[in-house]
Amino acid sequence: MNSFEIKFLDGPQNRRKEFFFALRVLFEFIKGFRKLHFVGPCVTVFGSARFDENHEYYKKTEKLSGEIAKLGFTIMTGGGPGIMEAANKGAKEVGGRSVGCNIVLPFEQFQNQYLDKSVDIKYFFVRKTLLIKYSYAFIVMPGGFGTMDEYFEALTLIQTKMLLEFPIIIFDTEYHKELINHIELMKQKGTISPEDLKLCLFTDSIEEAISHLKVNAIDKFNLTHEKPRKVFWWLFEKKIW
Repeated sequence: MNSFEIKFLDGPQNRRKEFFFALRVLFEFIKGFRKLHFVGPCVTVFGSARFDENHEYYKKTEKLSGEIAKLGFTIMTGGGPGIMEAANKGAKEVGGRSVGCNIVLPFEQFQNQYLDKSVDIKYFFVRKTLLIKYSYAFIVMPGGFGTMDEYFEALTLIQTKMLLEFPIIIFDTEYHKELINHIELMKQKGTISPEDLKLCLFTDSIEEAISHLKVNAIDKFNLTHEKPRKVFWWLFEKKIW
């Protein structure tokens, strides 16, 4: 989080500062929209930045993302290392499309080398909006606070009908077993509805995940017949691929 965002969240500021902060946010959104307009239907992969290429979660992500890319989806991530790198790498290895929406941080985050297209974003809430905006499905791999934040943001938007019912797949049931138990507890206590459990698929199977995407993303939203986006030369636009 940069100094402007910290200051903005520190209660009311004078009107001039808040106006100029709003302009900075608007610029970040426009930058993201321009960079990502032609990326095609995406599947966003969430997960920790802290796993290296020798870790089992990295390898699983790489394989799963490759299979998703073969369906014709663009793999979108936060653009950094760890699970994000594995997802982008998996797409590239099978000739798929790979994009990243990178957060600018003083530590831990840097762009990975497997991106066809990327955009650097200063504010977490802008970045999170972009990761959700262009996706027809979300894959939640093992991760920390940021991964859970992104997962529950997407889930809440779908639950409240602010977002279409895109599939959410949580991969690795052993890692997420306590999360599964807590979601079941929320259902028992009545803080969520029983039908809310249908919004997510918990699985360890790549085959099950791919089948779920085919039915609940490709077929449901007719993605095989999606029309290409028109390029407007007067906006200095150009297609990525």
